[in-house]
Amino acid sequence: MSLRPLGKRMEEPARCRNRGFRARLAFLLTGMLASMAVLWGCSGLVSGKPAITPPPPQAYSISGAVTPIAGGSGTTVTLTGATSATQTADSSGNYTFTGLASGAYTVTPSRVGYTFSPNSLGATINGANVTGINFAAAAQTFSISGTISPTVGGSGATVALSGAASASTIADSSGRYSFSGLANGTYAITPSHAGYTFSPGTQAATVNGANISGINFSATVQNGSTYSISGTISPTTGGNGAMVTLSGAASGNTIADGLGNYTFAALANGTYTVTPTKTGYTFSPVNGSATVNGANVTSVNFTASPQVAHTVGLSWIASTSAVAGYNVYRSTVSGQSYTRMNGSFVGGLSYLDSNEVSAKIP
Repeated sequence: MSLRPLGKRMEEPARCRNRGFRARLAFLLTGMLASMAVLWGCSGLVSGKPAITPPPPQAYSISGAVTPIAGGSGTTVTLTGATSATQTADSSGNYTFTGLASGAYTVTPSRVGYTFSPNSLGATINGANVTGINFAAAAQTFSISGTISPTVGGSGATVALSGAASASTIADSSGRYSFSGLANGTYAITPSHAGYTFSPGTQAATVNGANISGINFSATVQNGSTYSISGTISPTTGGNGAMVTLSGAASGNTIADGLGNYTFAALANGTYTVTPTKTGYTFSPVNGSATVNGANVTSVNFTASPQVAHTVGLSWIASTSAVAGYNVYRSTVSGQSYTRMNGSFVGGLSYLDSNEVSAKIP
């Protein structure tokens, strides 16, 4: 048996331990490098530059006002075009649409009972806010109308309007009346005319975005309510025996007495025309108007003037053509309605008209 030195026997285990340590260290480094490679691939660093996220697009606004405040406050404002939206104008009539991208838009206001000028406006956003898209509001108005019949009771009748607004008007000669410029609302219409009652006495009418017609009434003469129209034609030479004609709400004829006085009795309320006539006389005025409204009408007077005959002499230059004679024509209207004056041809170059009653000679 041989013995080895002690140093040699102890060197072999130390070498084995060093080889195991180096193997474990190599394995650990390999795992770390693999993990780092995976992380680099997941982070997207393929090109070596980080990814850049773009900023959000910039937003702008469109704003304006609807005036006056009475029409603008509460008005609905609609936006169409690149984006659609709806706003309600504030108590001052202002509105704003926000968060809008660049593009073309249309703004349109609307409100029941109002019209707008303009009806709509275009607005184009191009990298800046748009302001001053303004509108003017006008309240819509409507009318109430009708007829009072028969004409004798309706003509000249007073028609009162009350309720959402107050007004008064006079029915025309056909009994028609109308109230205009009315806002939506409920109204009452009441006619009145001295000497008449009406059916119905009052009518209600509600305006709601449209005109109202056909609010009609019937007038009835009150019992015993009749009146007269009277006057005088002077001087008595022209008035005595003159024919006086009544027309309008009623018609009739009477003869003026020896003093030129005349009277039409038992007349209902209404509008009348009085016209005198008498051969050989003209009258001033030619006729007179009289409106009976719950009382007699007096002093519808006329002045009579006798017609004066005048003589008109005519002369002319002889025709250059051969003629058998000449005809003479007269008219009271220039250029028309001529009447032949001579019975047979006028052989000379003059004519005397002794039947001219007008003092006006052209």
